[in-house]
Amino acid sequence: MLKIYNSLTREKQDFVPITPGSVRMYVCGMTVYDYCHLGHARVLVVFDLVQRWLRASGLQVCYVRNITDIDDKIIKRARENNESIGELTARFIRFMDEDAAALGVEKPDHEPRATEHVPQMLALIGQLEKNGLAYQAAAGDVNFSVRKFPGYGKLSGKSLDDLQAGERVDVDAGKEDPLDFVLWKQAKEGEPFWASPWGNGRPGWHIECSAMSSELLGKHFDIHGGGQDLQFPHHENEIAQSEGAHACRFVNYWMHNGFVRVDDEKMSKSLGNFFTIREILKRYDPEVLRFFIVRAHYRSPLNYSDAHLDDARHALSRLYTALKAAQPGNSEVDWTEAHALRFGAAMNDDFNTPEACAVLFDLAAEVNRSKSAELASQLRGLSGLLGLLRRDPQVFLQATPSSGEEMPAERIETLIAARAAAKQGRDYAAADRIRAELAVAGVVLEDGVKGTSWRRA
Repeated sequence: MLKIYNSLTREKQDFVPITPGSVRMYVCGMTVYDYCHLGHARVLVVFDLVQRWLRASGLQVCYVRNITDIDDKIIKRARENNESIGELTARFIRFMDEDAAALGVEKPDHEPRATEHVPQMLALIGQLEKNGLAYQAAAGDVNFSVRKFPGYGKLSGKSLDDLQAGERVDVDAGKEDPLDFVLWKQAKEGEPFWASPWGNGRPGWHIECSAMSSELLGKHFDIHGGGQDLQFPHHENEIAQSEGAHACRFVNYWMHNGFVRVDDEKMSKSLGNFFTIREILKRYDPEVLRFFIVRAHYRSPLNYSDAHLDDARHALSRLYTALKAAQPGNSEVDWTEAHALRFGAAMNDDFNTPEACAVLFDLAAEVNRSKSAELASQLRGLSGLLGLLRRDPQVFLQATPSSGEEMPAERIETLIAARAAAKQGRDYAAADRIRAELAVAGVVLEDGVKGTSWRRA
């Protein structure tokens, strides 16, 4: 049985869907005003893995990942660029989709946008007001009254006393209590707005996810996920809003992926160690970046460095080399085979991808020894469940990074032909010099009965 670490209970629990045989999952997506960064890449890949494994386990999955397309940062950036909010967000949604596709991330079943669900947000705020949990401040904002919701802090483990001491609380004289958070923002001059019973304005950040998730998945659903940075206050506030409005449990299992670190420091624009997906893909193959993310457990910190990406590339090359050696017939998985059983057990243990990857390397070693097409098919099939090894091995092994720092394929082929001619003419010293030149350039030659093939080290 699949076990999931539930951030709410702080322990692994057997996963029991609300509706047998089906799963409803919501993941907080991107605020689209800039290029996606490495932290976004991790969220995209992690929950892509989760939905892949749920489907592979025979479950019907409804996967929702939202898009925040109205926000203070979006308004500010559009003004700076002298463009409309719609133009800004459309462009960065397109860039996000391109980045996700490059990383092999499958599209969610639904990708709702905040601006398309304002009526649902207004209805939710109205219900909170009716239930005595929301009030309109003198300045016009509508706020959620945190102290009137029993159990606030149960997801993050933060007490009201700790919060009152000033932890991540915005000081706002318009609030009845400093802990209260905004549901509806009164419109400021020049900002976009929607009409509401409380005057023209726009939604607060937290209310959008409560409204969109309940609209698409119902008031009570199985899994809610996102980055660890969203656990408080965003997800804490979602629970308060949703359970406060609907008077029922909101989500059964909360999943949070760990932070991204760069050379053991938290990734941050202020520290100057901030990397977009596009910057990384200028130097590394997208599948290498995906593999780098996959082979770390989703709840652990992910430490980014060039050395770790280089290591990921070499490791992924080993798997592709095994496929190249045995030529798999198909990618169907035989779940009675020993490696598949170990792989399944690892994934059912809270999506333990480090152990699942270890199984792949053990299987690759068996393929290299036996040259078994059946085992190679197992390797390709199991890897495919992680979104890996979907390409022709030769294409991956001979790929040149887009930075162009390595020897081009055309030059390699020319040198291999020159080496073959030297050997034909019994000039073995020249042949050895060419092989050494290629080795220095990171090119491995493999001589066989059908001639010489090559791959990058």
